[in-house]
Order: sequence, then C-alpha cells, then structure tokens
Amino acid sequence: MAGVRTALRCVVALVLALAPAGPLVSPAGAAGAPEGWEVLAPGVAYRELTVRTTRGTARVYAVRADLRTAGVRADLLFPGAVAARAPLTRLAAARGAVAAVNGDFFDITEDQHPGVQATGAASGPAVYRGRPLKAAVPEAQRFGWRPPPGDTVEDVLGVGVDGVARIGRLELRGRLRTTAGSWPLGGLNQYALPVGSIGVFTSAWGEVSRARAACGSDEARKAPCTTETTEVTIRDGQVAAVAATPGTGPIEAGSTVLLGREAGAHALAGLPLGAPVAVDYRLVSSEAVPFAFALGAHRLLRGGHALAGVDATVAEPRSAVGLAAGGRVLTLLSTDGREGTSTGLTLTELARTVADLGCPEGVYLDGGASATLVTRDPGTGDPTVRNHLDHGRERPVPNALGIFTG
Repeated sequence: MAGVRTALRCVVALVLALAPAGPLVSPAGAAGAPEGWEVLAPGVAYRELTVRTTRGTARVYAVRADLRTAGVRADLLFPGAVAARAPLTRLAAARGAVAAVNGDFFDITEDQHPGVQATGAASGPAVYRGRPLKAAVPEAQRFGWRPPPGDTVEDVLGVGVDGVARIGRLELRGRLRTTAGSWPLGGLNQYALPVGSIGVFTSAWGEVSRARAACGSDEARKAPCTTETTEVTIRDGQVAAVAATPGTGPIEAGSTVLLGREAGAHALAGLPLGAPVAVDYRLVSSEAVPFAFALGAHRLLRGGHALAGVDATVAEPRSAVGLAAGGRVLTLLSTDGREGTSTGLTLTELARTVADLGCPEGVYLDGGASATLVTRDPGTGDPTVRNHLDHGRERPVPNALGIFTG
C-alpha cells in the first residue's frame, strides 16, 4: 500500500505541475494532437501550462511538432546575415513559419570595448541548407549563463539530412594556403577570433564592422582589443586588397575577407597583391549524419534528467527545445518571468518541465528578454507572440528555430 500511495502522490504532483493555464483543444487526438493540445496544423500543436515552483508559479508556452507527419519540418530562421538581428515575428513571417522559438545567445553589448560596435552575431555555430554559416567563438568569449561541466560553445541543436533532430557539436576545420606557407583558420563569420589566429568572413557576415573580432582574448571576453591586425580581401583566388585595420560594409559575393590578429596579422601582412591564395573550411560534426541545419544550443537534459551542474538557483525567462521519439518529435517552449506574477524558471526547473512534457533529451536557448515563442494566428495568418515579454517588447534576435508545414 505504501508503494501505491507514493505512486499516486507522484501522479498528483505531475498533474499539478503541468496544469493547463486556460482553455485548450477539444477532443483528444483531434488532427493528431494529444489531448490538451490546440491544433495549429496537422502534426503541430500548442499548449499553455502553469508550472509550480518553490517561489510561486511560472507560465509555460509550448509547441509540439511531429516531424514524422507529412510536410512538417524544422529549419533555421535568420535575418539573411550573421551579424544582424530581427524580431522573431518578422523572421517567422518572412518564411511563413507556423511556429518559432528564439535561438542562440549572441553578442549584445560591447560596453567594455569603447568605440567597438556590438555585432549581434550568435556565439555558437550555425548551418543553413547544409552549408556552414558560421563557427563558434572562443569559449571565454561566449555570451550567456555559466554553462554546466562538459558544455561547450560548439554545442548545437539541428536536424540531419534524414529529417531527424539531434544534439551535437560542430568544430571548424580549415586552412589558408599560399606560396609562402599554410596556416590553420581560427574563425568563420564570428564576432571573436582566437588570439593569434586568422578568421574568414564571407558575404553571409553582413555589413557590420569586423573590428569586434580582434577584441577580447582566449581567457576573457572583456580583454582589450589588439592593435595588431591585418585584413586581406581575396577575389578570384588572388589577394585583391590589404588593410591594416578591420573593415566594415558588405562583402561582395564571391569575395572572401581574411582577418588576422597578432601572429595571424603578421602572416597576412606578408601577402603581396596578386598573390595566389586558397581557402578551404568546413564544420566537422560529432554526428554521423550531416546537419541540414543547426544552431548553437546547450544541452539541458539527457535520458530525462537534468545534467549535473545545471543551475538550480537563478529563475529567469527561459526558452528550450525538447526531443522525443528519437528526435522525430520536437517541443519548443518559452516562459514568462519578468512581468506580472510569473517567477520564471531555473535551468533545473526548465529541465524538469521539458522532461514532464515527454522529452528525454533537450537543450536550452537564449533567455531573459530574448525568450520568445510565436505561433501563426489562425485568423490573420500572422505570427503572434504567445508568452509575455520583458517590458512587453520583442528583442531582436540573430537566429531562431522555425516549424513549417506543407
């Protein structure tokens, strides 16, 4: 009997923790949705929850997407440039997404580097349409909460070319080859380069100044900017221009900009105009199946349990994505937390909530004022923010995870 009573108490606690926050969908299983979920489209459903915490209650907003349903897929949303940001509703509307959640942490402020523009670029790697879009900044230069042990800025969430979602890692591998020698590449379209390295910037970077890439160090994001820099423009496989400082403005399609700092700057400075140059790079995945798309994300739970070392004290607005059915079902969620009576969640509470929604694996994304979940309004067809935002305003974000149908 004691075992039965304990089991009943656990069931009651789970029901209370995931109590619906308002009227939800009608009949169980309507259009393939589980009971208690509002159908957005075949294979895509929405739900609101109230989660109890030791501080009160937190509101949670979730979208479940079954990638096994014909036409349902996930993809990367971004403003068309790495160093750019846009509100999530605009990103979702531009691509016709039925739902979306904000993505990776990003370079949001450069107060410690006077005169240097914040780029708005994400910290982690990104893959778009199977091709590398950007690589990860040095570990010490990432933005976001203190990670749990084992977490790296190279961690990503993505969907493979087989249509299955996975949590993995993407490491940059690449080299610059000239008649004078060969050097490893330390960056691809990223706001911070390792000390002494050479980074690659393509037309995907955007128009923002590349000066931030020469600031900070491998030990501290706030370390000063170096004055030892060289920037080289490559066109048609040859050196087309050499400059002593990082440039700004768009990079022409077909051109490549190399930016070196310290030792990397000295190597580039020795390249004469017209010198032949070869640049090759790729993002090497920890997964056997290549990613069709991926974005920076940090593992939150494994096997239904929060990772050891995940923060259990700081409650904030949060966003996360859970994986179920071997990566064939995704649950996107976001919370309130700085408006009204909602308390937000700690990462430990976020992990428990993702697990309670039936996802044994999951990642957390950028939070705070960035935490946003949108769904398509059935009446207007426009993306509508579901959670209550910090100060009632959307914070522009560099990327997001979108859900599509049809």
